[in-house]
Amino acid sequence: MASDYDSKAEEYGWRGPEIVFGLSYAFVNPGESVLDIGIGTGLGSSLFHKAGLHVYGMDSSAKMLEACRGKKFAKDLKEHDLTVEPYPYDSESLDNAVCLGVLNFFQDLRPVFRQVSRILRDNGIFVFVVGDRAAGEEAAFVVGPEHTESDSNVTLYRHGAEETNGLMNENDFTLLRSLEFPVPMDRERTKVIRARAYVARRKKRI
Repeated sequence: MASDYDSKAEEYGWRGPEIVFGLSYAFVNPGESVLDIGIGTGLGSSLFHKAGLHVYGMDSSAKMLEACRGKKFAKDLKEHDLTVEPYPYDSESLDNAVCLGVLNFFQDLRPVFRQVSRILRDNGIFVFVVGDRAAGEEAAFVVGPEHTESDSNVTLYRHGAEETNGLMNENDFTLLRSLEFPVPMDRERTKVIRARAYVARRKKRI
């Protein structure tokens, strides 16, 4: 998947990177740092790099990191399981964080929020995308091989506004913006899921 991830994202019409960058652009500045959580091949942070930010990234896949490293824009890349705390960065060491195309694989988002809150400096921006969960919808849902181009079913998770706002409050984030958008699951756009992008600011520590 790593070798053709970017081309498949374009074929499927994945616009998450443009959406999160557009939502957060007003709150970040050239020369700042941004941590891409689950950086993959770097799609989520490449626009931040073009805007003059220094990109740091972590991912559990060595092959994805190799593909990202080949683009030569990330300042530092680390292989790390996102479910394992602590993340390999010092407290209050980075300015901003981005996470997209990742959180839909996690039933429990608390480790991610705890670690981002610890790592970001005061007033840092956290922009992230979750599968949007409406009232009455189940949190977990299964997508088949026809939508994942794998050999098996994959379980994904939706996270509603109440849950997500609770996580932000518990971890000292203030919501700045959010936007719902569709995510095509196949080239023909026959299956679409709803996602929501959030932009939050790390509160000042007392």
